[in-house]
This record gives sequence, C-alpha cells and structure tokens, in this order.
Amino acid sequence: MIIYGVALLAFCYVVGQLVGEYLGLLIGVDANVGGVGFAMLLLVVLHDWLHKKGRLDLPTEDGIYFWNQMYIPIIVAMAAIQNVKLAVSSGLVVLLAGSVPVVVCLAVLPLLSRLSKPTSKRPYGNSE
Repeated sequence: MIIYGVALLAFCYVVGQLVGEYLGLLIGVDANVGGVGFAMLLLVVLHDWLHKKGRLDLPTEDGIYFWNQMYIPIIVAMAAIQNVKLAVSSGLVVLLAGSVPVVVCLAVLPLLSRLSKPTSKRPYGNSE
C-alpha cells in the first residue's frame, strides 16, 4: 500500500528531527541541525535495506518515490521560514557550516573523476 511508504517516510522524518534536535543541543545551538537531511539519509538506507530483503511491494515504493520527488520543494519552503538574520549573526558556526562542505566537495571532485571508469571507448558525439 502507498500508505506504508508514507508511514516509512513519517518514521524517518520523526527520527531525523529527533537526531537534529539532539545534535543542536550537543553543539550548543538552539535549533534543529540537519533533521530533514538525517531523515532522508535514513529513508535511503531503510529503502535500500527493505528492497534487498524483498519487503517492499510496488505501491509502497510508489509512496516513497512520491515524497522523494517532493523533497526539494519542501526544503525550499523550510528554508524560506528560517531566520536568516539570526543565523548569519551567529558567526563562525555559519561560516564553517557553509564553507567546509563546499571546499570538501571541490577537493573531492577531481579525485572522483580520476577514479571513475569511462563507460565507452568512443568520445562523446562520435556516432561511428
């Protein structure tokens, strides 16, 4: 049933929100730190695990896929209600939270491109 997919998503969301709240308390920030991100990671892991065990039927997966497609609009809506002025005034934590992932991604991309294997021997655009 589609409702099982939505129930799995709701479970992941609640667990992610709890982890985000406790992480915020742990680092001394009066906010949820990455709750939706943790929820989506948990959903991906649980979906993969249940799929490998053969415990997901097609309607359940449809419920999960529907909400996966809604992820970006939900994040945009959530970001629109955040207090940006307060976040920027909190100083170094915001700068590190924004700049460290960007720098790490930029540093890792060349390494990943060197490690990847080409899928075909022909260059792109060559239709011979």
